[in-house]
Amino acid sequence: MDTIWLTGAEWVAVLRVGLGLWWLESWRHKDKKGWFQRGTGIAWAADVAAKHRWSAVRGGFDAVVAPRPRTMAYVVVYAELALGLGLVAGFLTPIALVGGLLLNLLYLVLMIHDWAEQGQNTMMALISLVALFGMSWQTWSLDSALGLF
Repeated sequence: MDTIWLTGAEWVAVLRVGLGLWWLESWRHKDKKGWFQRGTGIAWAADVAAKHRWSAVRGGFDAVVAPRPRTMAYVVVYAELALGLGLVAGFLTPIALVGGLLLNLLYLVLMIHDWAEQGQNTMMALISLVALFGMSWQTWSLDSALGLF
C-alpha cells in the first residue's frame, strides 16, 4: 500500500486515536450533574424510546434501562470515558472498538429518527470497523508495547 507521510498502519492508528478523542469529547461535554443527580440523560432516552416506532426498542428499554436509570446513567457516561481512554492509549483496543461499535449501534437504533445524530453514529461505527479490521492496535498503542493481541 502506498501512502503519503505515514505508513498505512500509522494512518489506521490516527483513525483509532481520532475516534478515541471523539468518545472523550462525548464524555467531556455531558452534563454529569444532570445525568447523575437529575437523571436528564436517561429521562431523555426514555422519552425517545417511548415514542419509538419499533416495539422491540420500547420493550428493550423498558426491560433493561427503565428499572435502573441511575445505574444506566453511570454505565453510559463512564463507557464513553473508558472507550475514549482505551482508544487513545491503544489499550485493550479490539475490546474498545467492539464496545464502541455496539454503543454506536444502540444509539443509532434508539435515535433512528434523528438524522443529525445518525451521521455521527454511522461515521463512528465505520471508523470502529476500519480500525478493528485494520488492526489499529499494531502502532502507537499500549497493546503493541505490551505484546497484547
